[in-house]
Amino acid sequence: MDEFCLNIDSRYECVLDAAEKLLAVLEQNNVEEHIKNAFNICLTEAANNVIKHGYKEEPGREITIKFRKEGDYLTLEIIDEGIPRPNLDIPELEFDPDDIDNLPESGMGLYIIKQLMDEVNYFSINGRNYFILKKSVS
Repeated sequence: MDEFCLNIDSRYECVLDAAEKLLAVLEQNNVEEHIKNAFNICLTEAANNVIKHGYKEEPGREITIKFRKEGDYLTLEIIDEGIPRPNLDIPELEFDPDDIDNLPESGMGLYIIKQLMDEVNYFSINGRNYFILKKSVS
C-alpha cells in the first residue's frame, strides 16, 4: 500500500470528500470493513475537530491527511497549523448509550477515536500539530 496524502481546505465539506477518498484507497487494498469504518469515523471526527477548535471554523486554512501501512499497522496522520491542544486528555465518559437524550455534549469525538484505534498520539512542533492514529491489521 502506497502512502496516501491529501491537503484539504478547512471546510467541513472537504472533510467528507477526504473521507470518501480514503475509503476508496482502503477498498482498493482490500481492508476489512470494520477497519475501513473505524478510519472513516476517526478521520471525520479528527478533521472536524481541527476545523472547529484549531481553526475556529475559518476557511482557507490547510489540513494535511496522510495514510500509510507501517508493518502490521495502518497509520493516519492529520497535520494542521491551528491552535494547538494543550494536551490530549481523552475523557473516560460514562453514559448510557440507550439514553440518547443524556449523552455528553463534548468530548465524544476523542472518546470514540480512542475506542476505535490502538494508538492515539498528539504533539506540536514548530507551529504544526500532528494527530497520529494507528490501528493493527494483524
